Order: sequence, then C-alpha cells, then structure tokens
Amino acid sequence: DASTSEGVFWETLNAAAVQQVPLAVFVWDDGYGISVPKEFQTAKASISEAIAGLAADEENNGFAINKGKGWNYPELVEQFRQGIEQVRITHQPVLFHVDEVTQPQGHSTSGSHERYKSKERLQWEKEHDCIVQIEQWIIREGLATAEQLREIRMNAKATAKAGRDAAWRAFNGPAKKLLQSLLDIYKGLAPETEEIQALSHELELHTHPQLHEIYSNARRLRHLLRRQGKEMPSALLQLLRTVAQEQTSTYGRHLYSEGEDSALRVPIIAPTYSAESPTQNGYQILNAFFDSALQKHPELYAFGEDVGQIGGVNQSFAKLQEKYGRERVFDTGIREWTIMGQAFGMSMRGLRPIGEIQYLDYLLYGLEPLSDDLATVRWRSNGIQKAPAIIRTRGHRLEGIWHSGSPMGMVIHALRGMYVCTPRNTVQAVGMYNTLLQSGEPGLVVECLNGYRLKERAPDNIGTYTVPMGVPEILREGQDITLVTYGSCIRLAEQACDLLAEEGISVELVDAQTLLPFDLEHRTLASIQKTNRLLVVDEDVPGGASAYILQKLVDEQGAYRYLDAAPQTLTAKAHRPAYGSDGDYFSKPNIEDIYEKVYSIMHEANPQRWP
Repeated sequence: DASTSEGVFWETLNAAAVQQVPLAVFVWDDGYGISVPKEFQTAKASISEAIAGLAADEENNGFAINKGKGWNYPELVEQFRQGIEQVRITHQPVLFHVDEVTQPQGHSTSGSHERYKSKERLQWEKEHDCIVQIEQWIIREGLATAEQLREIRMNAKATAKAGRDAAWRAFNGPAKKLLQSLLDIYKGLAPETEEIQALSHELELHTHPQLHEIYSNARRLRHLLRRQGKEMPSALLQLLRTVAQEQTSTYGRHLYSEGEDSALRVPIIAPTYSAESPTQNGYQILNAFFDSALQKHPELYAFGEDVGQIGGVNQSFAKLQEKYGRERVFDTGIREWTIMGQAFGMSMRGLRPIGEIQYLDYLLYGLEPLSDDLATVRWRSNGIQKAPAIIRTRGHRLEGIWHSGSPMGMVIHALRGMYVCTPRNTVQAVGMYNTLLQSGEPGLVVECLNGYRLKERAPDNIGTYTVPMGVPEILREGQDITLVTYGSCIRLAEQACDLLAEEGISVELVDAQTLLPFDLEHRTLASIQKTNRLLVVDEDVPGGASAYILQKLVDEQGAYRYLDAAPQTLTAKAHRPAYGSDGDYFSKPNIEDIYEKVYSIMHEANPQRWP
C-alpha cells in the first residue's frame, strides 16, 4: 500500500475515473512501507479514505470503493465477487482496500520486521496470519478437520522442499559440469606454480559455485598463464569461448526484434514526386499522412493532450477526430505517465497506438514507463512479448525554457530497446512513421518543433515510402571535414556550409536520422576516412547525445585511426534554453557557431590558408 504515495497511482486513478475504465485496483495494506508506518505514508492513514473524493455518486462518475480485512476470507470473497461483477457490467472502476494484512517475514531478509514493530503488533500478526485464520474458518465450516489440515500442511512443506531441491539441481547442474571441466584443466597443468595452486584451491573451496564464479576463475587462469609465458591449453580457450557465447545469448538477446517484424527488415521505399506534387506546410504533410494511416490501419489509434478536438497544437490531426471518431483520435488529460502507460497496454493487446507527448521537455514525466516497460518488454520476456507502440513528440528548439529542450542524451540512455528517430523535416518523419508501422517494434519520433510551418514538397506516395532505421544520409558531399548532426540543427548546418564554401572549405554534411540505432552501415566512418576530420553538432547539453555519437564513431567504429585532428563537438550550453530569441541564440548552437568551429579546425590544419 505504501506505493500509493507515488504520483502515478493518483494519476492512474484519476484517468480511470475520467474514462470509466473497467479497472480493478487492489491495495494490500499491511500498515507499513518497508519500515515506515502508514501514518507517515498516507493521508488519514487510509487509502480508501484518502481517495474518497473519487467515489462515484448518483450524479458523477468515479470509483466504487470497497474495504475489507485481509484475514477475513469469506468477507473478501464476497466483496471481490460483487465488485468485479459490477466492473464488468457498468465499466465503473473499483478499488479494493484490503486492510489488516499481515507481513510474516518483513519486507526483505535485510529488513526484519522485529526491528520496527512492537511486541503487541507482532503478536497480533501471529494470531491474524491469513493462513491461520483460513484454517480456523475451514474447521468452523466443517470443510476439514484439524488433523486433515496438519497433514495438508506437512505435504505442502514436503512438496515445496522437493520443488526447491529440483529447482536448485536444474539451476546448478550446468555450473557443476563447468566446474568439473575447469578442475580437469587444472589437473593437466603440471608442474603447477604457487599462484596456479592458489587459484585452483580457491575453486575447490566453493561448495556450490555459481557459473560466473567459475568463469571468472577460468579467465584469471588465462591471465596468469599468459603472464608466466606458459602454453595456453586449448580446452581452456574453448571453455571460455563457449561460456561467453552461451551467456551472451542467455542474457543479451531480444533487446530488439530478431525476427521478421524487425524495423531493420522493413523494405526501403523512396519517396516519389511528380509535376503535381504540392509544396505544403510541414503540418499539412503530417496531416495527410495521419489521414492515410488511419484509413489504412483500422488498429491505429492516436491520442494525447489536445490531439482530438482541435487536432493537436500544431494541427497535424486537424479534422481527423471528426472523420474517424472520438474512439480513434482522442484527447487526454495532462498526464504523461499514463498516456505512455495507455500506449504500452494497447500495443500489448495487438493495437497500434500513437501516444503523443506534447513537447519533448515533458517526456521526462512519461519516461519511467517507457524505460521500465516499453523498452524492455521484449528483452525481459526473452523475445516472447512485444509492444509496438509509437511515441510522438516534438522539440529541439523554439523559444522558452520548457518548450525548447533537446535532452537526447537522457532519451537514448534510458530507451535502449526502442528506436529513437530524429527527422530533420516532416517528409522524413512520415517515412519513419511508415517504417515503424510496418514493424513490430516500439519507437520514439522527435519532430522539429520549429518546422511545422516551413514549406516542403509532399511526396505522392505519402502512405508507403519509408526511411530506414540506423542509416544516415549524406546531405552534402565534401572533402575537408565531416559534420554530423540531426533534427533542427540540419537547417543551421546547411546554411553554415554555404558560408564555409565561400572560404573554400568543403564540408561533408551527415544527417544521423536515427540515434537508436546509430549508423549501422558505418557511412559516417566512410566519410571520415575521406575527410580525416570530425565535428558533431548537437542541441543537447555538453556530453549529451554528442558524447554518445563520439563513442559510436571513435570507439565502436574505430574512426580515430583516420583522424588528423581531434574530434570535436559543438553543443548547447549546460543550462536550459533561455527565454526569447536572444536566449535561444545564446543557449544553442547557431549558424555562426558552426561556421567558426569548422573554421578553427581548418585553421589548425592550414593556418596559412585559413588565418
């Protein structure tokens, strides 16, 4: 029950009451949150009393609220039966506050409840233990005798013990086999040095070593043999290879889809244009796409703050609620956590939701369910489950501290398991949406907040063309330096490249397009091999997404081998974007910043030519 202090609990209850979701909430109240009593957790020390304002009445929708005692089995059964039946009939949500629940062993083995409960409370819990109480009820009802229940208890203990032992054997079997293999390798090392004997003895002292302990010992043996200049047994090398491969497969697979529904397997279809292709505002191109997608995919739903009636703050869903109905294009409250939760739940049930966060800055309030649930569900279920939700937002820059953020470092580090798309314009954004809709994977699309009223040419195949994930685009070929950026910075970089060309500096401009994944084909590396210089431009704070991009290029792709100058970054300032046009200019990279940064790199290369 202590988790009812979390904001998401209240957000969920309010949303369920507003929408009349047939939701049954069970709060199991043992009186404590770990060691903290509920008097310090919950108003009135009772969650059912604290949420009384959400109770339905004759005039208003809300929650049905029931309260019962955890040790009173027949009372709870009847409450649950009636409550659940009403939920199914009326679609009115219900909360069951199950009070006086006992806690036989405390919250954890490190938090024994004897440390914070009185003797009187401990005695009360012993008497009101649910199992004790239900045994007494069974005897009173004549369903079984005390002797029969004692026999059931003994059989249950024996079954649990047998199950525990079987589970341990199954878990420990591979480790025992590996242990014997490593001990055999030690026996084959003759004569053993004192250091090797110590390692071998350490292994023998383990009564039930886990697999990682055996593997760790084998790795240290390899280090020792190398240092001593001894011959490396082939059996040791094979053991190390086998364990590494098996455990990488056991723990590291299915972060992304490995099957046919992978976003990386979606066919690439280029946008097509004709003489009749119209030039439109960016929001109009998105509107045409969402119209096409809603018509094409009956399982597609779109929702978020202001998405429904007014068609979104930037009009991308204008008139689509009227066309497709309030069930498919609908408004929500200002509740980012549960918008993301709704998208996750709908996608788990086979629907294709587009859950919208109005501005990228506000993604922070919905980040937890994305990071904990949406991004990890395929990995946590070993590839069995999937949740192909699409999260839509907009950001990077406009004006104002809460509407101009670009916390992409936070996003890409929290959302491994999702695709993170950073289109430079709405035409690219549409292609990314098409790709995600053809896949079975979740993705976040961050549109350019300052691009909705910029003119773009609308492709004729608005509902079919795709943009590949993890494939950057070379927007401008050059010879002197590789400039990597994404999103709204692309337009600034393009203008800076024009100015630099007047100085005789040839810039190769690379649009990363997606940050998760980043450049799977190593196209940026090929550019660096040609130019031998690298600048990463980023609207995130110093060390944000730019550090991630450098790690990918310099460390993972080995670009350092081809650099004639230190790789550099140009980022926003460490503080939030300041207010107004002046604040924007002095908070984020601008055209002149990019020009001067590139020029300084080229000056270092040839100060005579670029003084």
